[in-house]
Amino acid sequence: MTAFDEMPITLNRSLRAGQGTQVVPLLFSARSAEKSWTVQKTDSIAITAGQSPNAAFTLIASPEAWDELAKPVPVVGYQSIVAMVRMGHLRVEGDMLEFGRHLLFLEQLFASLRPAAPVEPPPATEAVTIEPIIGRYLTMSFNRKLHRIYFEEAGPAGGTGVPLICLHTAGADGRQYRALLNDPEITSRFRVIAFDLPWHGKSSPPPGFERERYRLTTDLYVDTVMAVCRALKLERPVVMGCSIGGRAVLHLALRHGDYFRAAIGLQSATHAEPGADTRLRDLGVLHRPDVHGQEAAAGSVACLISPTSPETEKWETLWHYMQGGPGVFLGDLHYYFTDGDLRNGLLDGLDTKRCPLHLLTGEYDISATPALTAELAKLVKATSFQVMEGLGHFPMSENPAQFRKYLLPVLDKILGT
Repeated sequence: MTAFDEMPITLNRSLRAGQGTQVVPLLFSARSAEKSWTVQKTDSIAITAGQSPNAAFTLIASPEAWDELAKPVPVVGYQSIVAMVRMGHLRVEGDMLEFGRHLLFLEQLFASLRPAAPVEPPPATEAVTIEPIIGRYLTMSFNRKLHRIYFEEAGPAGGTGVPLICLHTAGADGRQYRALLNDPEITSRFRVIAFDLPWHGKSSPPPGFERERYRLTTDLYVDTVMAVCRALKLERPVVMGCSIGGRAVLHLALRHGDYFRAAIGLQSATHAEPGADTRLRDLGVLHRPDVHGQEAAAGSVACLISPTSPETEKWETLWHYMQGGPGVFLGDLHYYFTDGDLRNGLLDGLDTKRCPLHLLTGEYDISATPALTAELAKLVKATSFQVMEGLGHFPMSENPAQFRKYLLPVLDKILGT
Protein backbone atom coordinates (compact mmCIF):
# COMPACT_ATOMS: atom_id res chain seq x y z
CA MET A 1 0.00 0.00 0.00
CA THR A 2 1.12 3.56 -0.63
CA ALA A 3 1.35 6.19 2.06
CA PHE A 4 -1.73 7.84 0.55
CA ASP A 5 -3.75 4.62 0.85
CA GLU A 6 -2.75 4.31 4.51
CA MET A 7 -3.48 7.96 5.29
CA PRO A 8 -6.88 7.45 7.02
CA ILE A 9 -5.47 4.86 9.40
CA THR A 10 -2.27 6.77 10.13
CA LEU A 11 -3.83 10.18 10.69
CA ASN A 12 -6.70 8.89 12.81
CA ARG A 13 -4.38 7.17 15.27
CA SER A 14 -2.05 10.15 15.52
CA LEU A 15 -2.01 11.85 18.90
CA ARG A 16 -0.33 14.90 17.40
CA ALA A 17 -3.17 15.36 14.94
CA GLY A 18 -5.50 16.46 17.71
CA GLN A 19 -3.55 19.62 18.53
CA GLY A 20 -5.62 22.74 18.03
CA THR A 21 -8.62 20.85 16.61
CA GLN A 22 -11.05 22.47 19.05
CA VAL A 23 -10.26 25.97 17.80
CA VAL A 24 -11.30 26.38 14.14
CA PRO A 25 -13.22 23.80 12.07
CA LEU A 26 -11.73 22.81 8.71
CA LEU A 27 -12.82 20.62 5.81
CA PHE A 28 -10.29 19.83 3.08
CA SER A 29 -9.47 17.06 0.63
CA ALA A 30 -6.28 15.34 -0.49
CA ARG A 31 -5.85 13.67 -3.86
CA SER A 32 -3.38 11.32 -5.52
CA ALA A 33 -3.93 9.93 -9.00
CA GLU A 34 -7.53 8.62 -9.02
CA LYS A 35 -7.88 8.37 -5.24
CA SER A 36 -8.97 11.05 -2.79
CA TRP A 37 -9.77 11.53 0.89
CA THR A 38 -11.59 14.23 2.81
CA VAL A 39 -10.42 15.38 6.23
CA GLN A 40 -12.84 17.08 8.62
CA LYS A 41 -11.48 18.80 11.70
CA THR A 42 -13.83 19.79 14.51
CA ASP A 43 -13.19 18.68 18.08
CA SER A 44 -11.67 15.55 16.53
CA ILE A 45 -10.48 14.42 13.11
CA ALA A 46 -12.57 12.32 10.73
CA ILE A 47 -11.32 11.01 7.38
CA THR A 48 -13.60 9.65 4.68
CA ALA A 49 -13.00 8.34 1.17
CA GLY A 50 -13.70 10.66 -1.74
CA GLN A 51 -13.45 14.36 -2.42
CA SER A 52 -15.99 16.66 -0.83
CA PRO A 53 -17.60 19.43 -2.94
CA ASN A 54 -17.53 21.55 0.23
CA ALA A 55 -13.77 21.21 0.78
CA ALA A 56 -12.05 24.55 1.37
CA PHE A 57 -9.07 23.34 -0.66
CA THR A 58 -7.57 20.18 -2.10
CA LEU A 59 -3.96 19.03 -1.75
CA ILE A 60 -2.82 17.24 -4.91
CA ALA A 61 0.38 15.24 -5.30
CA SER A 62 1.57 12.11 -7.07
CA PRO A 63 1.67 8.76 -5.25
CA GLU A 64 5.47 8.97 -5.33
CA ALA A 65 5.41 12.39 -3.67
CA TRP A 66 3.11 11.20 -0.85
CA ASP A 67 5.38 8.18 -0.36
CA GLU A 68 8.43 10.40 -0.07
CA LEU A 69 6.73 12.65 2.48
CA ALA A 70 5.96 9.60 4.61
CA LYS A 71 9.53 8.27 4.69
CA PRO A 72 11.37 8.47 8.05
CA VAL A 73 13.98 10.73 6.38
CA PRO A 74 12.55 12.24 3.18
CA VAL A 75 14.78 13.84 0.60
CA VAL A 76 15.12 17.61 0.54
CA GLY A 77 11.93 19.29 -0.62
CA TYR A 78 9.60 16.61 0.72
CA GLN A 79 10.10 17.19 4.45
CA SER A 80 6.73 18.92 4.92
CA ILE A 81 3.53 19.98 3.16
CA VAL A 82 4.66 23.59 2.74
CA ALA A 83 8.07 22.45 1.50
CA MET A 84 6.35 20.38 -1.19
CA VAL A 85 4.25 23.38 -2.20
CA ARG A 86 7.31 25.64 -2.35
CA MET A 87 9.24 23.13 -4.43
CA GLY A 88 6.34 22.41 -6.79
CA HIS A 89 5.79 18.80 -5.65
CA LEU A 90 2.29 19.48 -4.28
CA ARG A 91 -0.47 21.69 -5.66
CA VAL A 92 -3.13 23.50 -3.65
CA GLU A 93 -6.47 24.04 -5.40
CA GLY A 94 -9.15 26.14 -3.77
CA ASP A 95 -9.07 28.72 -1.00
CA MET A 96 -5.39 29.56 -0.49
CA LEU A 97 -6.18 31.91 2.37
CA GLU A 98 -7.92 29.09 4.27
CA PHE A 99 -4.84 26.94 3.61
CA GLY A 100 -2.69 29.72 5.08
CA ARG A 101 -4.86 29.94 8.21
CA HIS A 102 -4.14 26.30 9.04
CA LEU A 103 -0.47 25.95 8.08
CA LEU A 104 0.78 24.82 11.46
CA PHE A 105 -2.05 22.31 11.94
CA LEU A 106 -1.48 20.87 8.45
CA GLU A 107 2.23 20.48 9.12
CA GLN A 108 1.51 18.63 12.37
CA LEU A 109 -1.15 16.50 10.74
CA PHE A 110 0.89 15.29 7.80
CA ALA A 111 4.07 14.90 9.84
CA SER A 112 2.22 12.08 11.55
CA LEU A 113 2.45 10.06 8.33
CA ARG A 114 6.11 9.71 9.23
CA PRO A 115 7.21 7.32 11.99
CA ALA A 116 7.39 9.27 15.23
CA ALA A 117 10.93 10.04 16.33
CA PRO A 118 11.78 8.69 19.78
CA VAL A 119 11.61 11.36 22.46
CA GLU A 120 14.03 10.92 25.32
CA PRO A 121 12.72 12.67 28.45
CA PRO A 122 15.31 14.63 30.40
CA PRO A 123 16.69 12.68 33.35
CA ALA A 124 14.74 13.18 36.55
CA THR A 125 16.71 15.30 38.98
CA GLU A 126 16.09 17.51 41.96
CA ALA A 127 19.16 19.60 41.20
CA VAL A 128 18.67 23.27 40.37
CA THR A 129 20.75 24.65 37.52
CA ILE A 130 21.47 28.33 36.99
CA GLU A 131 22.78 28.89 33.50
CA PRO A 132 25.86 31.08 33.09
CA ILE A 133 24.02 33.46 30.76
CA ILE A 134 23.71 37.10 31.80
CA GLY A 135 20.87 39.18 30.35
CA ARG A 136 20.89 42.98 30.34
CA TYR A 137 19.31 45.98 28.67
CA LEU A 138 21.20 48.53 26.63
CA THR A 139 19.60 51.96 26.22
CA MET A 140 21.05 54.16 23.49
CA SER A 141 20.17 56.46 20.64
CA PHE A 142 21.01 55.96 16.99
CA ASN A 143 19.39 57.17 13.78
CA ARG A 144 17.79 59.90 15.90
CA LYS A 145 15.72 57.41 17.88
CA LEU A 146 15.99 56.08 21.41
CA HIS A 147 16.27 52.30 21.63
CA ARG A 148 16.10 49.84 24.51
CA ILE A 149 17.83 46.66 23.36
CA TYR A 150 18.02 43.39 25.24
CA PHE A 151 21.13 41.24 24.97
CA GLU A 152 22.51 38.11 26.59
CA GLU A 153 26.14 37.14 26.97
CA ALA A 154 28.38 34.46 28.37
CA GLY A 155 32.13 34.05 28.34
CA PRO A 156 35.35 34.31 30.31
CA ALA A 157 35.27 36.28 33.55
CA GLY A 158 35.82 40.00 33.24
CA GLY A 159 34.42 40.16 29.71
CA THR A 160 37.64 38.84 28.19
CA GLY A 161 37.69 36.55 25.20
CA VAL A 162 37.13 37.30 21.55
CA PRO A 163 33.69 38.90 21.09
CA LEU A 164 31.32 36.74 19.05
CA ILE A 165 28.19 38.69 18.23
CA CYS A 166 25.26 36.56 17.05
CA LEU A 167 22.41 37.73 14.81
CA HIS A 168 19.07 35.90 14.91
CA THR A 169 16.74 34.99 12.06
CA ALA A 170 13.78 36.97 10.73
CA GLY A 171 10.89 37.24 13.15
CA ALA A 172 12.74 35.51 16.01
CA ASP A 173 15.18 36.64 18.71
CA GLY A 174 18.45 35.87 20.48
CA ARG A 175 17.08 32.81 22.28
CA GLN A 176 18.05 30.87 19.17
CA TYR A 177 21.66 30.98 20.42
CA ARG A 178 21.02 29.65 23.93
CA ALA A 179 23.03 26.48 23.24
CA LEU A 180 26.10 28.48 22.21
CA LEU A 181 25.76 30.66 25.29
CA ASN A 182 25.76 27.51 27.42
CA ASP A 183 28.64 25.75 25.64
CA PRO A 184 31.77 25.94 27.85
CA GLU A 185 34.05 24.91 24.99
CA ILE A 186 32.97 28.06 23.15
CA THR A 187 32.52 30.45 26.08
CA SER A 188 35.96 29.59 27.48
CA ARG A 189 37.45 31.40 24.48
CA PHE A 190 34.71 33.70 23.19
CA ARG A 191 32.53 36.36 24.75
CA VAL A 192 29.30 35.26 23.09
CA ILE A 193 26.73 38.05 22.70
CA ALA A 194 23.23 37.60 21.28
CA PHE A 195 20.95 40.62 21.09
CA ASP A 196 17.34 41.05 20.02
CA LEU A 197 16.86 43.48 17.17
CA PRO A 198 14.51 46.37 17.99
CA TRP A 199 10.86 45.19 17.79
CA HIS A 200 12.01 41.61 18.48
CA GLY A 201 12.01 39.43 21.61
CA LYS A 202 12.62 41.52 24.73
CA SER A 203 13.86 44.59 22.85
CA SER A 204 11.35 47.42 22.64
CA PRO A 205 10.24 49.19 19.48
CA PRO A 206 11.36 52.84 19.44
CA PRO A 207 8.94 55.45 20.83
CA GLY A 208 6.24 56.31 18.33
CA PHE A 209 6.22 52.82 16.82
CA GLU A 210 2.42 52.82 16.89
CA ARG A 211 2.45 55.45 14.13
CA GLU A 212 4.75 53.60 11.75
CA ARG A 213 5.04 50.37 9.83
CA TYR A 214 8.04 48.22 10.67
CA ARG A 215 10.25 47.45 7.67
CA LEU A 216 13.84 46.28 8.01
CA THR A 217 16.28 47.76 5.50
CA THR A 218 19.96 47.16 4.83
CA ASP A 219 20.96 50.53 6.28
CA LEU A 220 18.84 50.04 9.41
CA TYR A 221 20.23 46.53 10.00
CA VAL A 222 23.87 47.51 9.54
CA ASP A 223 23.45 50.67 11.63
CA THR A 224 21.84 48.67 14.45
CA VAL A 225 24.61 46.08 14.61
CA MET A 226 27.33 48.71 14.54
CA ALA A 227 25.57 50.79 17.22
CA VAL A 228 25.42 47.76 19.53
CA CYS A 229 29.09 46.94 18.88
CA ARG A 230 30.14 50.50 19.64
CA ALA A 231 27.97 50.75 22.76
CA LEU A 232 29.50 47.53 24.13
CA LYS A 233 32.99 48.71 23.08
CA LEU A 234 33.74 45.51 21.24
CA GLU A 235 37.21 45.27 19.72
CA ARG A 236 37.67 43.21 16.56
CA PRO A 237 34.59 41.02 17.10
CA VAL A 238 33.54 38.02 15.07
CA VAL A 239 30.03 38.41 13.66
CA MET A 240 27.82 35.39 13.02
CA GLY A 241 24.32 35.59 11.62
CA CYS A 242 21.66 33.23 10.32
CA SER A 243 19.09 33.78 7.55
CA ILE A 244 18.60 37.56 7.49
CA GLY A 245 21.61 37.59 9.82
CA GLY A 246 23.48 35.51 7.27
CA ARG A 247 22.76 38.19 4.70
CA ALA A 248 23.64 40.95 7.14
CA VAL A 249 27.15 39.58 7.74
CA LEU A 250 27.77 40.08 4.01
CA HIS A 251 26.70 43.73 4.21
CA LEU A 252 28.75 44.20 7.38
CA ALA A 253 31.83 42.69 5.75
CA LEU A 254 31.33 44.96 2.75
CA ARG A 255 30.90 48.18 4.74
CA HIS A 256 32.97 47.47 7.86
CA GLY A 257 35.33 44.67 6.88
CA ASP A 258 38.28 46.28 8.67
CA TYR A 259 36.39 46.26 11.96
CA PHE A 260 35.47 42.58 12.12
CA ARG A 261 37.95 39.81 12.81
CA ALA A 262 35.84 37.41 10.72
CA ALA A 263 32.28 36.77 9.59
CA ILE A 264 30.33 33.51 9.78
CA GLY A 265 27.32 33.24 7.51
CA LEU A 266 24.71 30.64 8.40
CA GLN A 267 22.25 30.07 5.55
CA SER A 268 23.83 32.93 3.59
CA ALA A 269 23.02 33.69 -0.03
CA THR A 270 22.86 36.68 -2.33
CA HIS A 271 19.07 36.33 -2.30
CA ALA A 272 16.27 34.10 -1.04
CA GLU A 273 14.55 31.42 -3.11
CA PRO A 274 10.85 32.46 -3.27
CA GLY A 275 9.59 29.00 -4.21
CA ALA A 276 7.34 27.67 -6.96
CA ASP A 277 4.12 28.94 -5.36
CA THR A 278 4.16 32.47 -3.93
CA ARG A 279 0.42 32.79 -3.22
CA LEU A 280 0.80 32.66 0.56
CA ARG A 281 3.28 35.51 0.41
CA ASP A 282 1.12 37.45 -2.04
CA LEU A 283 -1.90 37.10 0.28
CA GLY A 284 0.09 38.52 3.19
CA VAL A 285 -1.00 35.78 5.60
CA LEU A 286 1.74 36.81 8.04
CA HIS A 287 0.00 40.09 8.89
CA ARG A 288 -3.72 40.42 8.31
CA PRO A 289 -6.62 40.60 10.79
CA ASP A 290 -8.32 37.40 9.61
CA VAL A 291 -5.26 35.17 10.17
CA HIS A 292 -3.38 34.36 13.37
CA GLY A 293 -0.12 35.82 12.11
CA GLN A 294 2.20 34.08 14.55
CA GLU A 295 0.78 30.61 13.99
CA ALA A 296 1.08 31.30 10.27
CA ALA A 297 4.68 32.41 10.83
CA ALA A 298 5.53 29.15 12.60
CA GLY A 299 3.69 27.16 9.95
CA SER A 300 5.52 28.91 7.15
CA VAL A 301 9.01 28.18 8.54
CA ALA A 302 8.38 24.62 9.76
CA CYS A 303 9.21 23.45 6.24
CA LEU A 304 12.75 24.82 6.64
CA ILE A 305 13.62 22.54 9.58
CA SER A 306 15.35 19.22 8.97
CA PRO A 307 13.12 16.16 9.50
CA THR A 308 15.92 14.64 11.59
CA SER A 309 16.08 17.53 14.08
CA PRO A 310 14.95 16.60 17.62
CA GLU A 311 11.28 17.34 18.27
CA THR A 312 12.00 19.35 21.43
CA GLU A 313 14.41 21.71 19.68
CA LYS A 314 12.21 21.92 16.59
CA TRP A 315 9.20 23.05 18.61
CA GLU A 316 11.18 25.48 20.71
CA THR A 317 12.39 27.06 17.46
CA LEU A 318 8.79 27.32 16.22
CA TRP A 319 7.66 28.71 19.59
CA HIS A 320 9.92 31.72 19.06
CA TYR A 321 8.00 32.43 15.86
CA MET A 322 4.66 32.08 17.62
CA GLN A 323 5.66 34.90 19.99
CA GLY A 324 6.70 37.62 17.54
CA GLY A 325 5.12 41.05 17.38
CA PRO A 326 2.43 41.68 14.74
CA GLY A 327 3.96 42.46 11.36
CA VAL A 328 7.56 42.06 12.53
CA PHE A 329 8.32 38.87 10.61
CA LEU A 330 6.81 40.40 7.47
CA GLY A 331 8.89 43.55 8.00
CA ASP A 332 12.06 41.47 8.23
CA LEU A 333 11.19 39.71 4.99
CA HIS A 334 11.31 43.07 3.22
CA TYR A 335 15.05 43.03 3.85
CA TYR A 336 15.39 39.32 3.10
CA PHE A 337 13.57 39.31 -0.24
CA THR A 338 13.91 42.88 -1.49
CA ASP A 339 16.11 45.53 0.11
CA GLY A 340 18.98 43.21 1.06
CA ASP A 341 19.19 41.40 -2.28
CA LEU A 342 22.86 41.32 -3.28
CA ARG A 343 22.47 40.48 -6.98
CA ASN A 344 23.53 44.04 -7.67
CA GLY A 345 27.29 43.83 -8.15
CA LEU A 346 28.12 45.09 -4.66
CA LEU A 347 29.70 41.78 -3.68
CA ASP A 348 32.57 42.54 -6.06
CA GLY A 349 33.88 44.74 -3.25
CA LEU A 350 33.82 42.05 -0.56
CA ASP A 351 37.42 41.24 0.35
CA THR A 352 37.58 37.94 2.21
CA LYS A 353 41.27 38.46 2.91
CA ARG A 354 40.46 41.64 4.77
CA CYS A 355 37.49 40.02 6.55
CA PRO A 356 37.56 36.20 6.36
CA LEU A 357 34.13 34.78 5.51
CA HIS A 358 33.07 31.29 6.57
CA LEU A 359 29.82 29.87 5.18
CA LEU A 360 27.76 27.03 6.69
CA THR A 361 24.42 25.96 5.19
CA GLY A 362 22.02 23.19 6.23
CA GLU A 363 21.13 20.64 3.57
CA TYR A 364 17.37 20.91 4.20
CA ASP A 365 17.14 24.67 3.70
CA ILE A 366 14.89 25.33 0.70
CA SER A 367 15.15 29.12 1.06
CA ALA A 368 18.90 29.85 1.21
CA THR A 369 19.72 26.54 -0.43
CA PRO A 370 23.16 24.87 -0.43
CA ALA A 371 23.31 25.59 -4.16
CA LEU A 372 22.77 29.32 -3.57
CA THR A 373 25.42 29.38 -0.84
CA ALA A 374 27.83 27.51 -3.12
CA GLU A 375 27.31 30.22 -5.76
CA LEU A 376 28.00 32.87 -3.14
CA ALA A 377 31.14 31.08 -1.92
CA LYS A 378 32.49 30.95 -5.46
CA LEU A 379 31.57 34.56 -6.17
CA VAL A 380 33.34 36.05 -3.14
CA LYS A 381 36.09 33.41 -2.77
CA ALA A 382 34.84 32.48 0.70
CA THR A 383 37.44 31.44 3.25
CA SER A 384 35.50 28.21 3.81
CA PHE A 385 32.16 26.69 2.85
CA GLN A 386 30.46 23.53 4.05
CA VAL A 387 27.01 21.98 3.72
CA MET A 388 25.77 20.77 7.10
CA GLU A 389 24.15 17.34 6.92
CA GLY A 390 20.93 16.78 8.85
CA LEU A 391 20.33 20.49 9.41
CA GLY A 392 17.92 23.05 8.03
CA HIS A 393 17.50 26.82 8.16
CA PHE A 394 17.93 27.18 11.95
CA PRO A 395 21.01 25.06 12.75
CA MET A 396 21.90 26.70 16.07
CA SER A 397 18.44 26.13 17.57
CA GLU A 398 16.88 23.18 15.73
CA ASN A 399 19.79 20.80 16.44
CA PRO A 400 22.57 22.46 18.49
CA ALA A 401 24.54 19.24 18.99
CA GLN A 402 24.79 18.61 15.25
CA PHE A 403 25.55 22.28 14.53
CA ARG A 404 28.52 22.52 16.91
CA LYS A 405 30.28 19.75 14.95
CA TYR A 406 30.51 22.20 12.06
CA LEU A 407 30.95 25.41 14.04
CA LEU A 408 33.83 24.40 16.32
CA PRO A 409 36.34 23.84 13.46
CA VAL A 410 35.42 27.26 12.04
CA LEU A 411 36.00 28.95 15.40
CA ASP A 412 39.34 27.14 15.68
CA LYS A 413 40.36 28.50 12.28
CA ILE A 414 39.43 32.03 13.29
CA LEU A 415 41.55 31.79 16.42
CA GLY A 416 44.37 30.11 14.51
CA THR A 417 44.30 27.02 16.70
